[in-house]
Amino acid sequence: MNKPRVVIADDHRLVAAGLERLLASECEIVATAYDSAALLQEVQRVHPDIVVLDMSLPPLNGLDVIREIRQMDPEIRIVIVTMWENPDLAAQAFRAGASAYVLKHCAASELLEAVQRAMDGKAYVTPLIAGEMVHSLAKPQPEDETGDNLTARQREILRLLAEGKSMKEVAAALKLTSRTVAFHKYRMMHLLNIKTNAELVRFAVARKIV
Repeated sequence: MNKPRVVIADDHRLVAAGLERLLASECEIVATAYDSAALLQEVQRVHPDIVVLDMSLPPLNGLDVIREIRQMDPEIRIVIVTMWENPDLAAQAFRAGASAYVLKHCAASELLEAVQRAMDGKAYVTPLIAGEMVHSLAKPQPEDETGDNLTARQREILRLLAEGKSMKEVAAALKLTSRTVAFHKYRMMHLLNIKTNAELVRFAVARKIV
């Protein structure tokens, strides 16, 4: 049986190299991309069976990348490999068109199982969040999904934080100081009456800011 043709996309080169090694025995790695623009070009060039995708892949966010790939070719299976253990984000990824959602600290066997499930046309989500994700999928989507009460800068910062970036990484990406990012973060939490980082991420996902 032919091996599935896979494109790997992660903005951390060491992580991408690790994914290549993990998948090489069962898959044909046809391309590797380190940003979303390069990924979309590679998808058009090689027409893979599967894209193994990090949810944080600048300049687009992961959900937008999923949608772009699905528009290019609905037959391509998308396996999310992320550090973000968030059932709401996983639910949004599946709504956008992902086939699988696994965590970067999962076992190699789990990633291979997710790829195989995707190739078989089935869904896979890491057992660590599967139950919570089902509840999240069952919840009705909020009517207000725009986050209009936030400024453009706040939305930009929130999107990056929700993708799993640290305040230091957000500051570097936006050419701000860490103190400025922290100010905006806690200002948003105050305005939205949000107490924890997890609640802030859930707000971003629910309002489709991620």
